[in-house]
Amino acid sequence: MIFIAKPDIGDEEKAAVAEVLSSGMIAEGKRVAEFEAAFAEYAGVEHCVAVNSGTAALHAAMLAHGIGKGDEVITSSFSFIATANSIMYTGARPVFVDIEPETFNIDTELIEASITKKTKALMPVHLYGHPAEMKTIMEIAEDHNLIVIEDACQAHGASYHGKKVGSFGTGAFSFYPTKNMTTGEGGMISTNDAELARKARMIRAHGSQQRYLHEMMGYNLRMTDIAAAIGMVQLAKIDGYNSARQRNASMLSNGLKNTSSVTVPTIRDECEHMFHQYTIRVENRDELVTKLNQQGIGTGVYYPIPIHKQPIYIEAGYKDHLPECEKASKEAMSLPVHPGVCEDDVRLIIKAVIEGAE
Repeated sequence: MIFIAKPDIGDEEKAAVAEVLSSGMIAEGKRVAEFEAAFAEYAGVEHCVAVNSGTAALHAAMLAHGIGKGDEVITSSFSFIATANSIMYTGARPVFVDIEPETFNIDTELIEASITKKTKALMPVHLYGHPAEMKTIMEIAEDHNLIVIEDACQAHGASYHGKKVGSFGTGAFSFYPTKNMTTGEGGMISTNDAELARKARMIRAHGSQQRYLHEMMGYNLRMTDIAAAIGMVQLAKIDGYNSARQRNASMLSNGLKNTSSVTVPTIRDECEHMFHQYTIRVENRDELVTKLNQQGIGTGVYYPIPIHKQPIYIEAGYKDHLPECEKASKEAMSLPVHPGVCEDDVRLIIKAVIEGAE
């Protein structure tokens, strides 16, 4: 079986965890602080705040920015539901904008038409590891005095015009096991704003800076030293992981680009795509998924139901019609691209897709 995702946890990660367990300090401690500093350097920001999931990173980032009831946040419906749910958690309301068919990212030409007096923030999603069009997004945000929170949960190391995602506005990363690097479960907020980082640290720890002194409403969103120890090892490997993903993606695109029924991923100029997922478009998507799975080739359909079509959002009154988003949900499918995929695997995948797509 060629799995769609395969976390790479080896002896170094096991040794790092064993060292933490032996220390007796297994909750949030010095390893978390070390991981925050190392990830901040990697992401090109001044501050990072480690939390226990990517969802928590999005949620805490918005709370630290003061987003809440009565506010609107413009984002994409073609994403994992946590993108929108994290907005709802604050009492604010997601406003969905359609996507570009080429990159699956938010269509920046449609953003301004959705801005109202209630709009507080823009939340672009760097979907599958391809950066959103950040130049335009930052210009719109500046023109309308809006906050930018980047959902970079799938885009560790991706860059736009040489600048890493998560460093334009406030970033949120996920370290779920299928991501480009993992801590088991975990997340990270990235920012150049010291005050925002201070608030985020309070929010993750029951609203306190000093033990038993609670200055604001907070939660238990802390990362453990166990997770941070894994993260430090994984961070040292991420450039190699990403290079392997890019190499596999290049092979897949070269092998599939002349297949008439298959559209391979787009990489925009000046963008570095980190291929959290290698996602093609194909009209007979569900049929091809079945054929590949029967041959032992894992696939992923991200996402078969856009967020605005999910039952919980329909119940909340959403009636959006987003044609590109809805079309992508019927055509998009992901192929194995992770570092555990070897050249022979890639050749097998290409052959199976060409035969299955005919």
